[in-house]
Amino acid sequence: MKTDPENFIRANTAISSPPHVPEIQLHLADEAHELWLKTEEELDALGLPPPFWAFAWAGGQGLARHILDTPELVEGKSVLDFASGSGLVAIAARRAGAARVTAADIDPWSATAARLNAAANDVVFEISQSDLVGTDHGWDVVLAGDVFYDQAMTAMILPWFLELSRRGALVLIGDPGRSYCPREGMQLLATYEVPVTRALEDSEIKRTSVYRFTS
Repeated sequence: MKTDPENFIRANTAISSPPHVPEIQLHLADEAHELWLKTEEELDALGLPPPFWAFAWAGGQGLARHILDTPELVEGKSVLDFASGSGLVAIAARRAGAARVTAADIDPWSATAARLNAAANDVVFEISQSDLVGTDHGWDVVLAGDVFYDQAMTAMILPWFLELSRRGALVLIGDPGRSYCPREGMQLLATYEVPVTRALEDSEIKRTSVYRFTS
């Protein structure tokens, strides 16, 4: 029997606030939920991809914090939240006054989680399950939290981010020191100490930086 995403998310998460952005509420999984304990094989049997949408990753928390603290970066602008996951950064952009926000993630479960999280925070944004890499819909701002975790992923998205930046988009990255995060052509805007869980990361605090592409 096919698992219904909305019912599954509601049953396996609780609404809580990420520690670095307490003004936002998300459907999150923790040690109290069976989802936390499920193996990759069990998830696959449910037809469920790895539930990245069920956790507030450090890169997204840092980027969301920066957007909320410097709303002029997105206020009145069109924004893409790329690889949106839970929709945390998209919610922050709307809270900060963005005129239009698209939360994009190819994981269909992310689309459901982002929709539920938007409703929990009384905001509205567009949700896209399309692969937008290499496209340009004229966004003023492109936001991406924690996307440089994989070499192949980085090789795919880095030229796209550079191209968007060169044509005038503000491209902001939240990164907690992932191995494949580039440093050249990026300006450091802020650094945060973001509380996380050892079950997901290698420490309880991740030093997370927000960068702007400059070339």
